[in-house]
Amino acid sequence: MDASAHIDDLAAFVSASPSSYHAADEVARRLSEAGYVTLDETADWSEAVQPGARLVAIRDGSVIALALPATAGRGTPFRVFGSHTDSPGFKLKPKPSTVTFGWWQAGVEVYGGPIVSSWFDRELEFAGRIVHRDGTVQLVRTGPFARIPHLAIHLDRAVNESFAPDKQRELQPVWGVGTPEDADIVAHLARLADMAAADVAGYDIVTVDSAAPARFGADRKLFASARLDNLSSVHAGVTALLATEPTDAIAVLAAFDHEEVGSETRSGAAGPFLADVLERVSSALGGDRSDLARAIAGSWCLSSDAGHAVHPNRPEKHDPVNRPLPGAGPLLKINANQRYTTDGPGAALWARTCAAAQIPYQEFVSNNSVPCGSTIGPITAARIGIPTLDVGVALLSMHSARELCHVDDPAYLTAAAEVFLSAKA
Repeated sequence: MDASAHIDDLAAFVSASPSSYHAADEVARRLSEAGYVTLDETADWSEAVQPGARLVAIRDGSVIALALPATAGRGTPFRVFGSHTDSPGFKLKPKPSTVTFGWWQAGVEVYGGPIVSSWFDRELEFAGRIVHRDGTVQLVRTGPFARIPHLAIHLDRAVNESFAPDKQRELQPVWGVGTPEDADIVAHLARLADMAAADVAGYDIVTVDSAAPARFGADRKLFASARLDNLSSVHAGVTALLATEPTDAIAVLAAFDHEEVGSETRSGAAGPFLADVLERVSSALGGDRSDLARAIAGSWCLSSDAGHAVHPNRPEKHDPVNRPLPGAGPLLKINANQRYTTDGPGAALWARTCAAAQIPYQEFVSNNSVPCGSTIGPITAARIGIPTLDVGVALLSMHSARELCHVDDPAYLTAAAEVFLSAKA
């Protein structure tokens, strides 16, 4: 796989996906162009779900796509590549428009666990969905639009000694200047959606760094971008699925929303979306509950979420023996307390997968004094009962407004995902 062309396509994917809703839409767009048929969850799927079918379903900011082998039938197992579409940041509040000393500001609420300091003094974009009172949904994005300003060092001489901004007072972005009667951010978003402001009944709008992804450094081997956690995995999944010709299992891409806030929503990994889709597909192929149970028992889920490379300035935060390096392949993520789901059989499957893909990989485990986060992996394993392992691209600055990886690692992950979805290992 050409890592350079792959990273350029990842950059284009990130640029098209400033919110989870845009990301789900971009996945569906790419798949539709390749002949995938969009499923309506309110419709009967019996005619659409056939051996050899290519299908995609969207639920809010989540998307599930399936490639069925020509031999698909009762009890055919699944190969599920799982990821998530959301990223930490800020979300627009109700009644968000305020004016302070002539500055127009937007009221936002912290979403997930961002590195707050990284969001200051960047040109931010607002993006997401806006809903008409008749229920019509429109995706919107502003382009560079707002900025959270630092206080000048002359007014806070201790800013470099400690920085802990008040999340209510100091995180409200500036987006314009002028008189109060014109400071209506909802009206501005409505115009982007060709709606009257009075017709806006709801919205889900988040912030994202508006700067374009960029390669840099010696030999341009470094890649910086917003939302690599976890659009690096979503992109790997959709790219691999488009290259997959499944034979012995149904290839599934499951990209969920709301992972950064716990996944417990109708479109999150803890919700029923994946279970609904797998059950309906199995039923349309003539299977009953017993056939579905057999299919699940023979299935695998590869939960892909970004992980940590060893930080060069803070190596003591990492395990002293397992030391993930940039450009050395995707991570196999392991945790004794099942914050990651990888076990012995999963590790063996990953070793076979990477060998078949002819790529390197490396193991990640946390320093015992620095507890790790978690992923959709444990949730999917518990919710569906499917054997699961956790992997991902190694990053620096995870949960920053702008994250960093080695150019080669996303291509390695995609190569492994293609082998996994094809059930060649």
